[in-house]
Amino acid sequence: MKFGIDRLLAEPELRRPLEGKRVALIAHPASVTADLTHSLDALIAAGVNVTSAFGPQHGLKGDKQDNMVETADETDPTYGIPVFSLYGEVRRPTGQMMSSADVFLFDLQDLGCRIYTFVTTLLYLLEEAAKHGKSVWVLDRPNPAGRPVEGTLLIRGQESFVGAAPMPMRHGLTMGEMGHWFVRHSGLDVDYRVIAMEGWQTDAAPGFGWPASRIWINPSPNAANVNMARAYAGTVMLEGATLSEGRGTTRPLEVLFGAPDVDAKAVLAEMRRLAQQWVAGCGLREVWFTPTFHKHAGALCNGLMIHAEGRFYDHAAFRPWRLQALAFKAIRRLYPDYPIWRDFPYEYEFERLAIDVINGGPALREWVDDAAAAPGDLERVAAADEAAWREQVRNLLIY
Repeated sequence: MKFGIDRLLAEPELRRPLEGKRVALIAHPASVTADLTHSLDALIAAGVNVTSAFGPQHGLKGDKQDNMVETADETDPTYGIPVFSLYGEVRRPTGQMMSSADVFLFDLQDLGCRIYTFVTTLLYLLEEAAKHGKSVWVLDRPNPAGRPVEGTLLIRGQESFVGAAPMPMRHGLTMGEMGHWFVRHSGLDVDYRVIAMEGWQTDAAPGFGWPASRIWINPSPNAANVNMARAYAGTVMLEGATLSEGRGTTRPLEVLFGAPDVDAKAVLAEMRRLAQQWVAGCGLREVWFTPTFHKHAGALCNGLMIHAEGRFYDHAAFRPWRLQALAFKAIRRLYPDYPIWRDFPYEYEFERLAIDVINGGPALREWVDDAAAAPGDLERVAAADEAAWREQVRNLLIY
């Protein structure tokens, strides 16, 4: 199969509209060709007039480890072009940045999750391109989580850098398809096109979204493998909790939780008692770990490891958002006074609780904290939102 960048390089007719144009590239470390050449190097070698580059959160080099760690603008030492940061002094491209090119090539590997900020970066780029009369091309890449849709829709008015628009947590789209939805949803008058992939099998085994022919490269420092990409739509919610998501270990965002004062086996038993069907589709294994930094640094934590891989993985049954919600619910049932929710600034949101920013509203937190609320109550709301989203994007699917 071919990703968008591979097709653009291999098919001269696709590159022809770029002749005589100044071109910008939005990229990160996973922006590579089939032979692992970085897209910036490959495009310049192919004769494309690249006049600027942009790095999203974690930077063009992907060297910034945590959230709210900014990257400065710089000059590329090899090509002498400006490298603008979209996670530094600004999140949205400025007029000066937009003046650096005529066509903006967006080549970011995504994880298929609303909170992964590359989604919002695409929206901001499209909005600024519409204002400044620029073109945006998405060089499409797979959604490694595949087509499944899961989670409640972000509530209007709850938008943030980790919540671009009213979509579910696990949106099921590629970035190319998402761009089409943004253009339609926001009514943008912009020259937008997608260099589509060739041969992507959306939910085929064994990758179920991620092609077996391509190796995995971290699109951000803590996105280490496909298992993480599959689990992320659930485990990212731990960023709004006092429970560890495994940062400071070698397998961040692949644990359902970890804490020094929680009995993982008891939590798993309670989860199965509450909603056995929400535990399906993966293997769960008790683990012990001591984070070297971040939450509970230096403390021995007990937790559960998610294995959405190999013989333990059922693509249709695995629902990470529900799984994580259920873990929170079980902890609340076992430890009624446990301080689950973190109260700290999250992605530059200083008023709302982080868990509400992450979920695009307070509904999930309120469900966890309501002793009378049952799994069926959350299921009804989520199922209705998921069905509405599938119908909304049905005619935008390219693959």
